[in-house]
Formats: sequence, C-alpha cells, structure tokens
Amino acid sequence: MAAKWIEFLTGSLEQKKQYKQYKARMNALPEPYRAVAKATERYLMYSGFPTEGDVMMTLLGDFADLWERAAADGTPVRDIVGDDPVEFAETFAAAYDATQWIDKERSRLNKAVKDAEKGEQK
Repeated sequence: MAAKWIEFLTGSLEQKKQYKQYKARMNALPEPYRAVAKATERYLMYSGFPTEGDVMMTLLGDFADLWERAAADGTPVRDIVGDDPVEFAETFAAAYDATQWIDKERSRLNKAVKDAEKGEQK
C-alpha cells in the first residue's frame, strides 16, 4: 500500500530503476560512441522526448542497444548518425509515437491565439 502511494507521488520506481540502468549502459560505452550518444540524448531531451514513462524507457533501451551494437561491431559513428545528426535524432524519436512536451506548448499557443481572436470579435 505504501509503495503505491510513493509511486503515485514520485512516479514509477521500476522506471527509475530502468533509467539508472540505462545511464550505466551509456557510461560504459567506449569513446567516441559515448560522446556522440550523450550529445544525441541531450538533443532528444530538449527537442521532444516522449512524456509517457513507458514509451520513454522503450526509446532509451533501444537507443542504448543501438550504441552498444555499434561499439561492439566497430561501426563508425558517422555511419550511425549520417550526414545530419539532427535528422537522425528526430527520425529516431519519431519512431516512438507518443506525446511530447512540445505538443502541450503547441496546443497552449494555439489556444491563446484562438482566445485572443474571440476577444477581437466582440
């Protein structure tokens, strides 16, 4: 019973555990994979990570798998991210159909404009 209340207040304890495991996996990557993976992760965090915890954890698990496989195979980082690392990151995230934090802000902006239009029509 207490665990449910704690999770209600703080979020899923299992997801927190999974996230710590993910971070350990990322930190264990050899260079240059670790640097590029962390830079890509940072971009994803700012550009539109999923807001649903289970989707985010799936994305992060797949992301870590990708970089671990590339490091094990010795795949050059440019072969992974291509000529446009931003496009790579956005395409990777787009594969996970989920609400992103920016979606809420887009809706908020659209609502503000509609509300302002209603005020102009009075």
